Amino acid sequence: MKLAYSVAELVPHAGKMSLLSRIVDFGEGWLQAEVDIRRASMFADEVGVPSWVGLEYMAQAIAAYAGLQERLEGGTPKIGFLLGSRHYACSSDYFVIGQTLSVKVDLEFLAENGLNVFSCRLQGRDIVASANVNVFQPDDAEAFLKGSLQ
Repeated sequence: MKLAYSVAELVPHAGKMSLLSRIVDFGEGWLQAEVDIRRASMFADEVGVPSWVGLEYMAQAIAAYAGLQERLEGGTPKIGFLLGSRHYACSSDYFVIGQTLSVKVDLEFLAENGLNVFSCRLQGRDIVASANVNVFQPDDAEAFLKGSLQ
């Protein structure tokens, strides 16, 4: 499908904390994004970006998926929360400068209360990372943060 939205229109992160370079494709229950690793990339050092940042790339791809679902239903993206991950594993300690990473997220479980589980895979030149990521997207994030959700 042709995507009519930019990363900025789907993910509520701004400035340097917006880590995805572009949305590549999406379908029923999945989204694929890319991240260009540059010297100016957030978290980059002289070697590249540490591989633990891959979990945040996955989380932002999930946010893009959720934001896209909201846009397709006529709404605006909402804030979500990364609850945790299971089995994050990466075949390298760093994502090397000049590399482009592909991040694919697949919805595995969707609950009515806003809890979701995604199977995530990140790939690049000689790099593979994967994790199951748990997220929560309440209807009203502000009320949730204030502790007034029932």
